[in-house]
Amino acid sequence: MQVNKTSGWTHEEVIRSLAKTLNHYYVFPDIAKELGIHLEQKLMRKDYEEIETPEAFCEQITKDLWEISNDKHLKLRYTEQEKSIDLKISEKEQRAEDFLHAKIDNFGFHRIERLKGNIGYIDLRGFHDPEFAGEAAVNAMNLVANTDALIFDVRNNGGGSPAMVALITSYLYDSEPFHLNSFYSRANDDLSQSWTLAYVPGKRYANKPVFILTSHRTFSAAEEFTYNLKNLKRATIVGEVSAGGANPGDIHQLTKHISVFVPDGRAINPITQTNWEGTGVTPDVKTSQSEAYETAYKLALHHVINSYQDSKEYGFLVKEAENQLKQLDHPK
Repeated sequence: MQVNKTSGWTHEEVIRSLAKTLNHYYVFPDIAKELGIHLEQKLMRKDYEEIETPEAFCEQITKDLWEISNDKHLKLRYTEQEKSIDLKISEKEQRAEDFLHAKIDNFGFHRIERLKGNIGYIDLRGFHDPEFAGEAAVNAMNLVANTDALIFDVRNNGGGSPAMVALITSYLYDSEPFHLNSFYSRANDDLSQSWTLAYVPGKRYANKPVFILTSHRTFSAAEEFTYNLKNLKRATIVGEVSAGGANPGDIHQLTKHISVFVPDGRAINPITQTNWEGTGVTPDVKTSQSEAYETAYKLALHHVINSYQDSKEYGFLVKEAENQLKQLDHPK
């Protein structure tokens, strides 16, 4: 039996621990049992015997989990740093760790800009918890508040907090709250709901065009943001079909070096009564991820031209938008 030379664990120990964790937490109990049986069978056939590195082992187990579940959130991870299996990190330590991660990521906001033609652009790489990232979100939305159309770029966004999805979405509507999404929890066997907020600091962005750029890397909460606004017909989605991960969950340690993310809930959209798990979010305008930005920018510029074409006072803005379109169509 293969034993990892650096930490002493065996393939059998990891798989048995993984099967137990899945049976206890995974949102779909029947699939959890099927996954456990599938991995046990592969172990008995010695399919993992030739795998030497822990990274390769985690990668293969993850592929085997996806083969049955098609759940992209289910993923094993190896880290060189040891973590306790029995002792859970304290809430204070977890908050400190989450804050540092969010801060290093600039709370998800990598670029905020007013593009030529009075178009707002936000390159958002993560939906960090509003407890840490709320101020950054408020500042970002207020910075683009006076633009005539807004582009959210979530092509490199791996997800995060549904609460941040709700906060940013709240800016795109008037003050009356409405239901965005529901989340089923296996542990509590109940539903929690996500709603827009009645109050947000600063100016709202209601009734102006919104575009969302997507790629095959757009994942989890970034997909919720996209899926919600697509079904509410509040945004035009431009780019590629997203990754297809809808089920929220938590990380569990299997050994001191190997952890697994296990979804323990599922999203239920109030309009579709389903979610994007395994299918991703289909764009309104399909294009490659590399062409998504220019495609959306052109659509936004056309909106500005149409909005101000009869205005003498803002003719300069129409000219700026037209010149920008020419540059995009005929780059030097």
